[in-house]
Amino acid sequence: MHRKRFTRPSVVPKGATGMLPTTEGRLALSCKGLIALAFTLLVAAASPLAAQTQAVQIPANAQAESYGDGWECVRGFRQDGDACLAITIPENAYATNRTYGSGWACLHGFLEVDETSCIEVVFPDGGYLDPSGKSWSCLRGYMEVDDRCLEIVLPPNAYLTDSSFGSVWLCDRGFEVDGDTCAAIAVPENAFLNGSRHGQPWTCERGYFEIEGRCAAVMVPANAFFDDASYGPGWKCNRGFAASDDDCTKIDLPDNAHLDRSGNRWECHRNFQRSQGRCVLND
Repeated sequence: MHRKRFTRPSVVPKGATGMLPTTEGRLALSCKGLIALAFTLLVAAASPLAAQTQAVQIPANAQAESYGDGWECVRGFRQDGDACLAITIPENAYATNRTYGSGWACLHGFLEVDETSCIEVVFPDGGYLDPSGKSWSCLRGYMEVDDRCLEIVLPPNAYLTDSSFGSVWLCDRGFEVDGDTCAAIAVPENAFLNGSRHGQPWTCERGYFEIEGRCAAVMVPANAFFDDASYGPGWKCNRGFAASDDDCTKIDLPDNAHLDRSGNRWECHRNFQRSQGRCVLND
């Protein structure tokens, strides 16, 4: 006996039209769900901000801080409790917007007096306002005397210096200070200017030495050579010769002796010692 096959009918949700949604329908439903979710998230994110804005009461002459959730007074006002009070700014000053100090500072070229006012920095003729804007200095060619800038009078053969201390002028090369003038330096024969600002302004040429304000020629004896050291007679004996007054005498080497490093004295060989001008064997 054959059984008849039974086919289960498709189940359609209650209230449906009897047809399953199409692909377009499913896409439309998904988009609507995403929009609803985005709106929910936006409302949730905005709610704390709105609550925060409502919680912070910004007084007059104030603004919200750039960072944080507080407020700060605008320039020209200073916080006093929950209010911003105006700062009294004197003439020729500007608001600093700082929470400390007076809250204002003088403009460039003005100086604060008694923390109440700003007076102009007045500089005399021959002066100029310093870059700080709070003081003045004298121009080049002028010097400060009390509250004035007096012009510097240069003597002939002089020039201005840039030194902040000492003399304001110096003499040209070949001249030296003599009171308020520059006198010519008397350079003796066989000498030249050395450019030194201290001591002797001239130096003897090579082959000459200074004696009593003049330059005398160095007399080099026989068996010697010229020596330009700053000390000594101006000459040295050749190797094998020793200085004796104004001459160089030949060194007579004893037995078992040799010239030392200078070449102008002698010393004994090893194992010998000097005794009465001779070199004797050590015992």
